[in-house]
Amino acid sequence: MDDELITVKDLARLMVVSEDRIYTLAREGIIPSVRLGRSLRFSRMAINQFIANGGKALPGGCKRKAI
Repeated sequence: MDDELITVKDLARLMVVSEDRIYTLAREGIIPSVRLGRSLRFSRMAINQFIANGGKALPGGCKRKAI
């Protein structure tokens, strides 16, 4: 298989952030995700491309309230 789907837990470990942060980033459309029923998964290829392209800033920048 060329592309693999990874879990929230795996991505949180990869990006060194909390699982809650991953859910927030996915919900806001900042990181590409796929919903399989009630589960959220991430394409390893899409995440690697996202990181290679420098990611994407949170909407509102530094004026955004901390979660």
